[in-house]
Amino acid sequence: MRLSSSTFAHETLIPEYCAFGVPDPDDRMKLGLDRNPQLSWSDIPTGAKSLVLLCVDPDVPSALDNFNQEGKTIAVDLPRVEFVHWVMVDIPADEGAIEEGSCCDGITAGGKTNPPGPAGSRQGINSYTDFMAGNPEMEGDYFGYDGPCPPWNDERLHHYNFTLYAIDLDFCPVPDRFTAAEVRQALAGHILAEAVLTGTYSLNPTLR
Repeated sequence: MRLSSSTFAHETLIPEYCAFGVPDPDDRMKLGLDRNPQLSWSDIPTGAKSLVLLCVDPDVPSALDNFNQEGKTIAVDLPRVEFVHWVMVDIPADEGAIEEGSCCDGITAGGKTNPPGPAGSRQGINSYTDFMAGNPEMEGDYFGYDGPCPPWNDERLHHYNFTLYAIDLDFCPVPDRFTAAEVRQALAGHILAEAVLTGTYSLNPTLR
């Protein structure tokens, strides 16, 4: 199975227009255009009944004490945790594509409630749902794609793993409001093949 993109090549920089946060000369970071990248998939294995897509950043700092703090940095060897940027299930098990900006074309304060996607697909909540909790202007359920926005003082380059799974289930058994963790649990024993496409991103000027 193959997963590719016309927006970026494997292990290369994701364009700024696909990011939630972009560099700003005055304030270090400002909100970006947040367009989903183009994705194409092919060579679906025999027996696959549906596809699942996840986009996860495994390089998020486990402690936020120095998060975007002037005069401080987030050490490259600080333990890291995951941040989910996209989760989609029930994608038809055929060769197909998602066009650039077709599922997300801008930041929605409080999150998108019913983002568009391939026919029959469903999209779960991403980690901005937890990250924005307590922010009265931004909190809510963030369904679908929302792009990179790593700390601008992080010494580690962030990686964004887009993983496509071919599974032997017609529908992924998760509720209407679901997370990547629930999807992973549901996929146990049902994955026939997977393909990974990785992009990179940073707001740290020394890493760009």
